[in-house]
Amino acid sequence: MPLTATVAIIAVAAVIALVIIFKMIWRVAEPNEALIISGLGAKAHNRDTAESLGFKIVTGKGVSVLPGFQTCRRLSLDTRASDLDVNCVTRQGIKVHVRGVVIYKVGDDFTSIANAARRFLDQQKLMDDKTHQLFAGHLRSIIGHLTVEDLIHNREELTNQVRTSSADEMGKLGLIVDSLQIQEIEDDSGYIDALGRPDAAAVAAAARIAEAARNQEATVAEQHAERENAAVIRDTQIKRAEYKGQVDQAAALARQEVILRETRNAELEAERTEKRLESEIRKPADARAYEQVKLAEAEREERIAYAQAAAQEVQLKATREAEATRLIGEAKADAIRQKGLAEAEAIKARAEALAHNQEAVIAQQLAEQWPQIVEAGAKVFGNVDNMVVLNGADGVEDMLAKALTLGGTGLGVARSLLAGMNGNGGNGAAPAPAAVPAAEPRPE
Repeated sequence: MPLTATVAIIAVAAVIALVIIFKMIWRVAEPNEALIISGLGAKAHNRDTAESLGFKIVTGKGVSVLPGFQTCRRLSLDTRASDLDVNCVTRQGIKVHVRGVVIYKVGDDFTSIANAARRFLDQQKLMDDKTHQLFAGHLRSIIGHLTVEDLIHNREELTNQVRTSSADEMGKLGLIVDSLQIQEIEDDSGYIDALGRPDAAAVAAAARIAEAARNQEATVAEQHAERENAAVIRDTQIKRAEYKGQVDQAAALARQEVILRETRNAELEAERTEKRLESEIRKPADARAYEQVKLAEAEREERIAYAQAAAQEVQLKATREAEATRLIGEAKADAIRQKGLAEAEAIKARAEALAHNQEAVIAQQLAEQWPQIVEAGAKVFGNVDNMVVLNGADGVEDMLAKALTLGGTGLGVARSLLAGMNGNGGNGAAPAPAAVPAAEPRPE
């Protein structure tokens, strides 16, 4: 191996060894602790510490410690708390129970650190017990010279006395008190409660009196406020009624104007509607009605004309037929008289004819009496003012035939002929046909 490499290795090893040795011998004090170094050469050089201490105190810096020759231990400078729970007897002989807390720490000066190191190094838990016993003793001693009233009303004075009386002893232990608080004072006999009752009753009475006075004042103020509110409400209601009346009046006037405008608009609309109905519906309807009336009148006149013409035609035709029948009958009668048929033969012949063909005899007799039949049928239309015939001449003939048959004229004449024939013993003289009531015609 080359010499250079060996030298480098040795140098590195030496550095590592130096670092390790430095870490082994060098100690640094934290801000909240003190280093207590004892052993070979560990002597105090601070003016606050005597040479007879035989150890060195280091705070806030580092120091070398020779392993095997010196020992380094740490003393905490943190704040500590010790609870106080002490039973005491007052000057009145009343047992009281006091609860409190003491906040303390090791002093920052070298004398306090040296005193604390001598007594509590490696036994720092013992510090709380010593502090509790110290303050418990002082509390009992001080409270024994005080009354319960003093404890209640002068608790700050009690605290100051305890701190003052324990300061020297705490200094000897290297400790200082940051704070002492008396939290609670109790008694089992109820003396403290009874002590506070008069004041509590007085306070309660004063409170009730004050409350009653305040209630009375509040009631008076409320009633006054209610009266003022009532007056304001009354004035407001009056004003509101006045405003409402004015608003209602204005609304009524406006509504009246609206109604008048609506009425005028309705009247105008009605007039427009009436005119529109007049022009669009009524006049056309009147025109159509007038047209229908005129058409009906024209149709009625036409039917009357037709009926009158038909009636005249029927009368003329009946007159011609009656005249022809009368002439034929006269001719036949004259022929019969001229031939001079014997009465017995005529009766016999008629009887035989009637026995064999009664319809033919009746037809012959009807033919002989046809003028009287037509005249009786024509009387049916005597009471008819206007008659409408739809089928012209054919309708008139049909209506006349129905009048002669359904009215009973032909049947009545036939019965009269048969009665005459049977009553006269067949003398050949046919009696005049009896008058048959004319039936009411039924207009077609």
